[in-house]
Amino acid sequence: MDNITRITLAKLLSTFFYYPPNNKVTTPLIQALLHIDDLVKWLNPCIISEQCNILANHIDDSELNYQFSLLFEGQGTMPAPPWGSFYLDKEHLLLGESQECYRQFLQQHGLILNTGMNEPEDQFGLMLMAYAMLLENNNYTAAKQLINEHLLIWSSTYLKRLKQNEISPFYRALAMIADQYLQML
Repeated sequence: MDNITRITLAKLLSTFFYYPPNNKVTTPLIQALLHIDDLVKWLNPCIISEQCNILANHIDDSELNYQFSLLFEGQGTMPAPPWGSFYLDKEHLLLGESQECYRQFLQQHGLILNTGMNEPEDQFGLMLMAYAMLLENNNYTAAKQLINEHLLIWSSTYLKRLKQNEISPFYRALAMIADQYLQML
């Protein structure tokens, strides 16, 4: 996979893992998401094609924003919290030691993630955004470090939980695609 494709996929996936589907950031990218199977030669093209069909069948679901809120913002118990520190901290606390380590990594590489939202930087979508930024800045060593030392150490557990969620077929499919993407890296 070439660098431009790697960046494009990271940005596309990060957007839908971070912003609700009706957000002004996600709305123009819906068609690209629905055709993500055409953007790269996937390791398992049948799985990706199947997930794109699921996404297409649920993109107009009136409950999709509510499902996003339940899965990513938290209303009660979250089936798949999207923050690395939840999975890496012994007590499942946000803003733990792993979050601080990641924050230092971002600062070391001059990355500022200012989305206007007050949230720990180790959110799955934000981490994919940071990865894309590092690639855009031709900082391949730091991008690889982000993936290997900060994201992959917890993302498989997170994505597994998201793929098993009973709330949203859309986000189960998105988790399958993200899992396939990470396997390609």
